[in-house]
Parts: sequence; C-alpha cells; structure tokens
Amino acid sequence: MSLLHLSFYSAFTLSSLGLAFHRTHLISALLCLESMMLSMYIALSTWPVENQATSFTLVPVLMLTFSACEAGTGLAMLVASTRTHGSDHLHNLNLLQC
Repeated sequence: MSLLHLSFYSAFTLSSLGLAFHRTHLISALLCLESMMLSMYIALSTWPVENQATSFTLVPVLMLTFSACEAGTGLAMLVASTRTHGSDHLHNLNLLQC
C-alpha cells in the first residue's frame, strides 16, 4: 500500500470516527460527512490516473455533484432545525415527535 492510499484511507476512517463519536451538533456531523466525501473524491480522482483508465474519468465529477447536493440538503436541514428548535444540537431532534 502506498503512502497516498494510506492517507486516503486514514482520512476516511478519521472522518467516519468523528461522525460516530462527535454527534453533539449537526454542523459537526455535516463537516465529517463533507470530509468523507472529499477523501472519496480525491481517491476517485487519482484512481484513473494510476490505472491508465480513461473511461472512469467522469466518476469523480459525478461524486462531486452528489457531494454538492448532500451539502445543500444538509445546510437546509441545519437552517430548518435551527429555526424550529433554536439550536443545532442533535439531542433536540427527535423523529418520534412531529
């Protein structure tokens, strides 16, 4: 395993651990999701270059598109929850109470 692959795997793992253990604010969960998407984007961007496969060069652009949609949806949820509940703490959000 090269140093480049190790850095991608460690960035993704640290982001998923941050998402699992630091779930107090919605903004911290969104930042962990964005860092996971960023590490996946960089890994998918370097993969066609390493394998000399030109047919997979569109995959990082699609990944970036889905990441932008995820970020927009997350920020909309953050604004909506802050307006209705007064804060972005995740313990205030209960799906059983509508």
